[in-house]
Amino acid sequence: MSTLEQPPAVPDPSGPPSPQSPAQLEIAYPPELNRWLPLVKWLLVIPHYFVLIFLGIGAFFVIVFAWFAVLFTGRYPRGAFDYLVGVQRWAYRVTAYHLLMTDAYPPFSLDDDPNFPVRLDVEYPEHIANWRPLVHWLLIIPYAIAAVILYYFTLILGVIAFFTILFTKRVPRGLFELMVPGLRWQLRSNVYSYWMTSTYPPFVWG
Repeated sequence: MSTLEQPPAVPDPSGPPSPQSPAQLEIAYPPELNRWLPLVKWLLVIPHYFVLIFLGIGAFFVIVFAWFAVLFTGRYPRGAFDYLVGVQRWAYRVTAYHLLMTDAYPPFSLDDDPNFPVRLDVEYPEHIANWRPLVHWLLIIPYAIAAVILYYFTLILGVIAFFTILFTKRVPRGLFELMVPGLRWQLRSNVYSYWMTSTYPPFVWG
């Protein structure tokens, strides 16, 4: 299983260096943000969350299909894989917007947008061992617990960012850098949970 040689490119990548992994997430650091937009972002993302509900329902059936496909063939159907990557790409763009990490409104699209400040990619595996769908949900538990804790830590930092933007029109770089790993860990946890990779996510800050 090969890993991404280079993370997706963004203008000013933030966060600690991302460890080598088949799942990569990069977020550009915004030097300045709209002071008043945080007051209404929760409202502006409602259409996205509405669509994501239906995309999530579709993802559930795709995951069930992929479970049987990998179990019997050892291959992850490319269409199913691309759909799940697209749903996560959409969801993380919305999450970053909701957490005040960008003012760029997320596109209604599963596709990668090289001009958007949040980019996500997952390396497609040529082969997945047939037994992996049976045990990945169990193997990921330690990492998933850590990922959830880091994600909630990121939510708390998002509250602090709300006030810094309100008063200074920016998120301090150091604070922003602390927010990025929580999203990356959650992504790597999801990708392994759905047996989209054979590579166990690293317990590395980044």
